[in-house]
Amino acid sequence: MGKQFAARGGLALALVLSVAVPGQGAGLQAGWRFMPPPGITITDSRPRNALQLQANMTVNPMYLRQVVRYPTQERSGTVVIDTRAHFLYFVLGDGRALRYGIGVAKSGFEWSGTHQISRKAEWPTWTPPAEMRQRRPELPSSMAGGPNNPLGARALYIGSTLYRIHGTTEPWSIGQDVSSGCIRLTNADVIDLYARVKINSKVVVF
Repeated sequence: MGKQFAARGGLALALVLSVAVPGQGAGLQAGWRFMPPPGITITDSRPRNALQLQANMTVNPMYLRQVVRYPTQERSGTVVIDTRAHFLYFVLGDGRALRYGIGVAKSGFEWSGTHQISRKAEWPTWTPPAEMRQRRPELPSSMAGGPNNPLGARALYIGSTLYRIHGTTEPWSIGQDVSSGCIRLTNADVIDLYARVKINSKVVVF
């Protein structure tokens, strides 16, 4: 019984005390950034014992998808985006929300407001806006959807703005200020959110 308790404790510890791998330079680093505590192994499938952890090792554990307490006056089904904290909340009601870690706009591209989800797309085509192509002429005029597309697996379009909630090919950027205004989640998270959010759902960004 004591060993079983200790193993469960080790698993819980793995969720909150992952240790960052030293970076090889400034800026974002691709690949694994967070390692589990000693004795804990990582698996991509369902854990077979209490010393295994299923996790995305490119994302800080604090940004993993989870249900949290979230008192709000917003109705269930509303999407609330806290850009400073790098969290997106899908309001469940009864003082709870499903919280996702996000990457947000870099300095100079911040925005806020209240809108609605106007469109949803699976493996969306990416068409960089004219303003972005002026800044980065090397970008294509359009890129078909797929695993190498920067919009990732799903996209939720925000009103008539140029901004979207979408997946990413750079999961290590979650928790960072990296985009030109769009909100990015890991592909696994945006697929989950996509299934929950309906067209015309309210979106609050602050």
